[in-house]
Parts: sequence; C-alpha cells; structure tokens
Amino acid sequence: MNEIIVKENIKIENLIYEIRGKQVMLDSDLAMLFGYETKQLNRQVLININRFPENYCFQITTAEYISLGCHFGTLKNGRGEHRKYPPYVFTEYGITVLAGILKRNICKNIII
Repeated sequence: MNEIIVKENIKIENLIYEIRGKQVMLDSDLAMLFGYETKQLNRQVLININRFPENYCFQITTAEYISLGCHFGTLKNGRGEHRKYPPYVFTEYGITVLAGILKRNICKNIII
C-alpha cells in the first residue's frame, strides 16, 4: 500500500522552485513524497492529462531544468538509470489534483 512518507531530514520548502513566475514542485520530488516511482507518477498524469491544465502542470525546458542546478542525461549506459527528459512540474493546484488521482488509485487497490 502506498502511503505518504516524509523523511525527517526533508524540508518541503526546499523542494519548491519558482519557474515562469509560479511556485512548483518537480515530479521526482512529488513521487518520493507520495511513495511512487517518477515513471509511475508521470504515467498517471498522462492517463489523466485532461485534469491538468497548463497552469496546474507543465514540462519545463532543458534550460530551465539546468538552471535549477539539476543534471540529467545519459550518465550510465544502463537503461532507465537516469532522467533523459526534462521533468514535469506541478503548481499547488496541480499537486491537489495529483493527490486525488493517486489516492483514488490506492483506494482501488485496497478494494480489490
């Protein structure tokens, strides 16, 4: 069962960035907080993309991602080792919608 687990040393304020004049969180940080893999979280977003207008969720550019001090690209030859595309980011409203979707999926698994 997936639960929201916040590690003691993580300050959520440090996971909030300002991009395009909006306060946002990265998909990978939200995946960690919700107990999902980033790939699983993004799959749920794409399945429910009609629930995420651009002011709720958008994919940042490579330049924006690098400006955050994050690095991506192929560092190892292993498949799936590192991020190959810029992340999606979520505003406060997007996080609320995402939480509802993920909670609904958790409930489905419990009922089954």
